[in-house]
Amino acid sequence: MSMATMSDWTRGAEAIVYQRCNACGAAQYFRRDFCADCGGGDLATLRASGAGTVHAATLVCRAATAEAREHVPFKIVLIDAAEGFRMMAHGANDLAIGDSVRAGFAHFTGRLVPYFERTAS
Repeated sequence: MSMATMSDWTRGAEAIVYQRCNACGAAQYFRRDFCADCGGGDLATLRASGAGTVHAATLVCRAATAEAREHVPFKIVLIDAAEGFRMMAHGANDLAIGDSVRAGFAHFTGRLVPYFERTAS
């Protein structure tokens, strides 16, 4: 399935989509026409499971926009996805580095975004 036909959260679907290079096996998040590791152009588009681990986290206490003020405080996390890519997303305010998480989806400033919460260990 091509990126043009596989919807993800950036297109309003409750899904995280990533690419895997068929030449070297590298996983990458954010659509590209080439593999960021080897430069190859043979990429598979896949749907992520939503499972991962918190790599970094920060609590935002000051909104950058008027629309975001209603959400303060909110947590931004870097997630190491089970599939081998890293992504930035929103997360539960109690998340800490090393927590096992699973993606859900929430609305933030009128847009659907991935929202990670801790899973049972």
